[in-house]
Amino acid sequence: MQLRLNAIVAAMTLLAAATAVSAQEQVVKIGHVGPVSGAQAHYGKDNENGARMAIEELNSQGITIGGKKIKFELVAEDDAADPKQGAAAAQKLCDAKVNGVVGHLNSGTTIPASKIYNDCGIPQITPSATNPKYSQQGYKTAFRLLANDNALGAGLALHAANNLKLKKVAIIDDRTAYGQGVAEVFKKTAMARGIQIVDEQYTTDKATDFMAILTSIKSKAPDGVFYGGMDPQAGPMLRQMEQLGLANAKFFGGDGICTAKLAELSAGAKTLNNVVCAEGGASLDKMPAGKAWKAKYDAKYPGQFQVYSPYVYDATMVLVDAMKRANSVDPKVYLAKLVETNYTGVTAKVGFEADGELKNPAMTLYVYKDGKKVPLN
Repeated sequence: MQLRLNAIVAAMTLLAAATAVSAQEQVVKIGHVGPVSGAQAHYGKDNENGARMAIEELNSQGITIGGKKIKFELVAEDDAADPKQGAAAAQKLCDAKVNGVVGHLNSGTTIPASKIYNDCGIPQITPSATNPKYSQQGYKTAFRLLANDNALGAGLALHAANNLKLKKVAIIDDRTAYGQGVAEVFKKTAMARGIQIVDEQYTTDKATDFMAILTSIKSKAPDGVFYGGMDPQAGPMLRQMEQLGLANAKFFGGDGICTAKLAELSAGAKTLNNVVCAEGGASLDKMPAGKAWKAKYDAKYPGQFQVYSPYVYDATMVLVDAMKRANSVDPKVYLAKLVETNYTGVTAKVGFEADGELKNPAMTLYVYKDGKKVPLN
């Protein structure tokens, strides 16, 4: 009888201890939104992989904040690169009371979502949306981890004028916030450098047939074509340019086309060799910890790397770094520390301007050689 009583007492003691431990553990939710379905799913999955890597690493560190052991949890949503779905995903994360958000991928989803996050007081770091309007809305919750379109569009135009000595360029954009924005910056800078814009054409981020607009462009005999949009359109566009005899025109684009998958989507078109694209950040080899991080990523997610996953990883780490410095996971408390960020990440030394833009952002131009993306600078 006494043994049974002792066993019951021991069990109750263990249960009480376990309850006390669990009471001291706090779940902290980090939201991530990107297109994990549809034509841009390869970008979204790559981004989500970066967030998962960061969450797993943080959970292995046994982090304590505010006297409680923290368990980080990724709350991942799909916006399919659609602004309406993006807004719905943002509201869902607000309702779930996530502690911070990394995303969205596209400017067209990030900008409308940013108002929702601002209204519910949740810090948001975009690892990839580059339209300057994002940081011009006055939201104190909005941060960006890479160069914006002002750097990308201008950098490409300067390269076209100063290095390639082009005289006539045609412009196409997909009418999204991203595509239209980066094309406008390219146009303005190119014209200021004496390049003639011989044609402007528009498409959508769902199109795959560009023969009509490319035929119109061909009649203007441009030295180059700038495309503001993403790789699901740029790939077929390169194939159709070759078919129409535009094989000698340079093909420019921002980070939306600057992917490993572009080689696959262009299906062996010789025009891939004419591509010059820009990314807001250093090349992996020049990132502070790029090569080592990429090796870890490839071991975990072989063949899935695109562009932005290291920025997603850093964005997640930067959110948690601010929580640690504030000794609080409350968005209203740690937001002040996020503004003061001075963090050495995989991609860069991260600090923010007053408007949430990254301080001293790098910009890299890339070309394709033998189907591989290689940095020019």
